[in-house]
Amino acid sequence: MASTLLLVGASRGLGLALAAEFAARGWHVTGTVRGDDRTPLHDLADRHSRQVDVEQVDITDRDQIAALHRRLASRRFDIVFVNAGTANADQNETIAETSTEEFVRVMVTNALSVMRAVEALGDLVADDGVLGAMSSGQGSIANSETGGNEVYRGSKAALNQYMRSYAARRADARRALVLIAPGWIRTQLGGPDAPLTIADSIPKVADVLMAQRGRRGLRFLDRNGETVPW
Repeated sequence: MASTLLLVGASRGLGLALAAEFAARGWHVTGTVRGDDRTPLHDLADRHSRQVDVEQVDITDRDQIAALHRRLASRRFDIVFVNAGTANADQNETIAETSTEEFVRVMVTNALSVMRAVEALGDLVADDGVLGAMSSGQGSIANSETGGNEVYRGSKAALNQYMRSYAARRADARRALVLIAPGWIRTQLGGPDAPLTIADSIPKVADVLMAQRGRRGLRFLDRNGETVPW
């Protein structure tokens, strides 16, 4: 039986690339999209009809997360990974310059909504499986020495803190918990100046996720499997 992945946020960018990578490795992938529009994930599912399923959820909507859980309640996944995320429109703004509305939007998407998905979908993970989320090296407080991207940095640092709290509440659980820092990658979110391509990072991220199976506790890792300072 093929290994299984539930990938929340797979319509484009890194999520889509992860879905394609795991499908190429023979996994069965259930990927999620927002809204009713057709996405590149649907094209991937057409090409791999026996390996890729498409589900719909907007993780900023608690009712939609609950509905997704109900639809998948009878299934168990080897990996559940929440990839959804966003950035503020002007990443050069300092935290004081950012509008309240933009701050709330980024924090709700990158921290609150991700953790709601983690909390709601965690019981779908196999006992020796992996539950994780896409973080960022910019979420490391210890490594924050240059400034910049302050709203985004803060949202990822918040996500890391909340995952540590989640892990502390489940210290006896057998499942592995992981936060991934994939590197600065040339995507719509990462922008054209990023030094890495998707091909540079995503296969390594898949390797790291697969290697966590059977390992208890929370880890904050980069694409090479190296520990990122909190």
